[in-house]
Amino acid sequence: MSDESIQPQTSERAGSINIRRFDPTHAQAVLELILAIQREEFDIPVTANDQPDLQDIPAFYQTGTGNFWVAEAENRVVGTIGLKDIGNNGVALRKMFVARSWRGPSMRVSATLLEEALAHARQMRIETVYLGTTDKFAAAHRFYEKNGFLLIDRYALPSAFPLMAVDTRFYALRLA
Repeated sequence: MSDESIQPQTSERAGSINIRRFDPTHAQAVLELILAIQREEFDIPVTANDQPDLQDIPAFYQTGTGNFWVAEAENRVVGTIGLKDIGNNGVALRKMFVARSWRGPSMRVSATLLEEALAHARQMRIETVYLGTTDKFAAAHRFYEKNGFLLIDRYALPSAFPLMAVDTRFYALRLA
């Protein structure tokens, strides 16, 4: 898959989904999408200042084997996903968020974002993808498990894994 964009995915909604590598023109839309989901939907008391990775996405995610993508539809950012290089052939999957109206199997936004990230990880010869999430994201737990991620103990995470205070569930996906 290309670094710039994969082929649009047609959904049941008007238009199509385009997955693009993050560039700084997406910064405000990414921040607004993620904060709205965290605070308004799930009542997680987090601010932009609590998430320094969102202040400089290129420096945090787009180094080493990492990257960050956005899903665009109807001329707006409707989803995000990032891979943070944590060394030793591992990455941390972070900031996977999809706008409520674009969720679900028929929309394929989450699936397409994950496919792009995992294709990139395989291309970079990543062995394991780790992630942390909150207990509040039950639908995300089912999605990750359906896609082969296994629940692991926090203490099984590599020491370089970037823990977030709200993370209470942890998963790993072996690629190699």
